[in-house]
Amino acid sequence: MNRNSFQYLKRHFTFCKILFLIFAFQSFNCQSQQNMITPPYLQKGDTVAILATARKNIDDNLKPTIDLLHSWGLEAVVGTSIGLDFNQLAGTDEQRAADFQHQLDNPNIKAIWCVRGGYGTVRMVDLLDFTKFKQHPKWVIGFSDVTVLHNHLNTMGYKSIHGVMPVTIPRATPAAISSMKSSLFGEPLSYSVGPDKMNRFGSATGELVGGNLSILYSLLGSPSAIDCKDKILFIEDLDEYLYHIDRMMMNLRRNGCIENLKGIIVGGMSKMKDNEVPWGKNAQEIVDDVTKKYNIPVIFNFPAGHIQDNRALIMGSTISMEVTASGSTVVFQK
Repeated sequence: MNRNSFQYLKRHFTFCKILFLIFAFQSFNCQSQQNMITPPYLQKGDTVAILATARKNIDDNLKPTIDLLHSWGLEAVVGTSIGLDFNQLAGTDEQRAADFQHQLDNPNIKAIWCVRGGYGTVRMVDLLDFTKFKQHPKWVIGFSDVTVLHNHLNTMGYKSIHGVMPVTIPRATPAAISSMKSSLFGEPLSYSVGPDKMNRFGSATGELVGGNLSILYSLLGSPSAIDCKDKILFIEDLDEYLYHIDRMMMNLRRNGCIENLKGIIVGGMSKMKDNEVPWGKNAQEIVDDVTKKYNIPVIFNFPAGHIQDNRALIMGSTISMEVTASGSTVVFQK
């Protein structure tokens, strides 16, 4: 072998080694993104912080929730945002963010339970620093407007809990409350629901993402937007015009979200509104119309969302869903 041939082979080997390292790094990076981090499950004696990220909570209405936490062997801390009154919001954006930041950074707080939804979480999420949270992850709990935090945490690689909030505890079903306890304490979590005429049969396994449809729609294009590829999407909503449900679903489809999903779970679509000239479809029919060309299983009327039977969902967990003529099952993997 002459010198030129040897140099050629040497350069070729070096080039191939670089390509291999790039491929290995990308594969590792993709794998690490799929392995969502689970905050430590709660134990008796742990402390849960109750605070507001959006609409104000100025009523003396937390006793049922604090009593519930005590019955589970947990302690409760009420954040400084509770009781603040700034028009519709629980204080200014800076005040709500400061309260949330304090609870994020406090290693003695093992879970943050958002008191209610409304609107306003998106106004303070970019003021938060998650550095200490990454060192000591903790559960963030809530639904509705808290979808901002569920999605933001998902992009960071952390699980969170979609479920009942302190203001909804008095009217929540025992099953909804029990599922919240199971989620927080790391107990097995699975659901069996009856058949629905609109269900699309099939089975799928994937990471659960989503939340309130209006919030998902509003986050598209932002750093908090979820990646839908190979995921199972949960959606629910309240008090929306039907044409707006169609608009939001079309936006998800045009953004490439729906075509990449493994399955869809549709929770409560509550108190929908229509115009004087009817849209012509209800919310479930709109979801079906936008997604019917994709060969994926869909569960309709799942017990989660703005309803009394708001079962807990561990967002970011891998779940297995099966939809048959006799009913549907959803099983969460640890």
